[in-house]
Amino acid sequence: MARIVILGAGVSGHTAALHLRRLLGRKHDITVVTPNSKWNWIPSNIWVGVGRMTAKQVTFDLPPIYRRKGIRYVQALGRTIRPHGDGDDPTPTVEVESTAPDSLGELSRLPYDYLINATGPKLRFEATEGLGPEGGHSVSVCTDGHAVHAAEALAESIAKMQAGEQQKLVVGMGHGTCTCEGAAFEYTFNVEHELTQAGVRDKAELIYLTNEVELGDFGVDGMVFRQKGYQQSSRMWTESLFTERGVHSILGAHVSKVDPGVIHYETLDGQHHTQDFDFAMLLPPFGGVGLTAYDRDGSDITDTMFAPSGFMKVDADYTPKPYEEWRAEDWPKTYEVPGYPNVFAVGIAFAPPHQISKPHVSANGTPIAPAPPRTGMPSGVMGKAVAITIADRVKGDPQAPAEQASMAKMGAACVASSGTGLLKGSAASMTMFPVVPNYEKYPDSGGRNFSGTRGEIGLHGHWIKLMLHYLFIYKAKALPGWQFIPE
Repeated sequence: MARIVILGAGVSGHTAALHLRRLLGRKHDITVVTPNSKWNWIPSNIWVGVGRMTAKQVTFDLPPIYRRKGIRYVQALGRTIRPHGDGDDPTPTVEVESTAPDSLGELSRLPYDYLINATGPKLRFEATEGLGPEGGHSVSVCTDGHAVHAAEALAESIAKMQAGEQQKLVVGMGHGTCTCEGAAFEYTFNVEHELTQAGVRDKAELIYLTNEVELGDFGVDGMVFRQKGYQQSSRMWTESLFTERGVHSILGAHVSKVDPGVIHYETLDGQHHTQDFDFAMLLPPFGGVGLTAYDRDGSDITDTMFAPSGFMKVDADYTPKPYEEWRAEDWPKTYEVPGYPNVFAVGIAFAPPHQISKPHVSANGTPIAPAPPRTGMPSGVMGKAVAITIADRVKGDPQAPAEQASMAKMGAACVASSGTGLLKGSAASMTMFPVVPNYEKYPDSGGRNFSGTRGEIGLHGHWIKLMLHYLFIYKAKALPGWQFIPE
């Protein structure tokens, strides 16, 4: 019997767990360790954050799903990996800290034959003084709870506008090294829609504040695509959307502090600025969750298995080199941890080898550079690929080659949709192939294939986003035929 432990039950971890159970049957032990008892379809938190959906519509309880599928559920945080065992016992284990009610943080060790790190990110609100909904002065949509709070704050701001007050609303990134610019863009799109629907657009100044040097960068060095026979960039496309909607932008910004009603930020020229606000939704930077690792003799090997960011090192090329020398081939293919073929890291949990967008440093030496996104569709594909690898090795040859799922050979889609009804709503839809640009293979199209890289806007994109919401929640609940819904 093989023992497989999965840390995290987000898109990557949950996908891996369901596919492992499907591929291996019930005779092998699959354990999912997650601090939360609910699964959250995070892309729809945007709609919760403007009051168009409730938290119940984007979450469901995990334990009943895992009971039905014969997957062991442990409500806990992963703490320490011992890949060679401990002392006289060579059995690999992972130490977890219970987060179940009344558990008092109990520690326990889970033995494993295969380990998948799918912990996702630590939301590093503390990286910027005053950032975030818990003790800070801004809101967030990173969790369903945060999104509910954001919707309440937005409703209060709209009520003030309806009473005749002018309001300044800022949406964007709360630090110079943030990722998920696409989520901030989508939330901006939704807020503008809500202001228009409420009849108060003329009372609002809406500002998009980002660490991107250009609009449309999205942390992936932008996109070039053809639309109606013409070639254009995601920069031009995004600029036109914002211009049509009267959204102002602050680019190349590192937020250093958030005071009540005031954002302090630095720009690439080294100048320091302030922006006053009545409502601010600012995303935090991400980091690893703080896992540690120890060798059998008790020596600390955390730096061997993890990058300084706290994300896990996998089969990528981490050799330091100039941006101009970074290549698509640097990116991981199998997500195996070097030296540990039975340990994998997927989704946000793996350490990217480098940024996709060109990194910048301000005149004062402050990094202002979007981190690479690796959420949503890529996370699901990685989770399934690793599940196939483990299943092949459990059922057959332990040295069987790993299933590959490189982001340099993988496409992704982003649908920024506003409104949730069937007849009202709009969406800015983008697809890219591959996610990590290959400038050698596609030198004339921004490193991507034109046939898989597009940008469109309209009601049909909104229908797609709404369909994906229901499809992926259906899939995540492992209802009949779930496995036929693509990652």
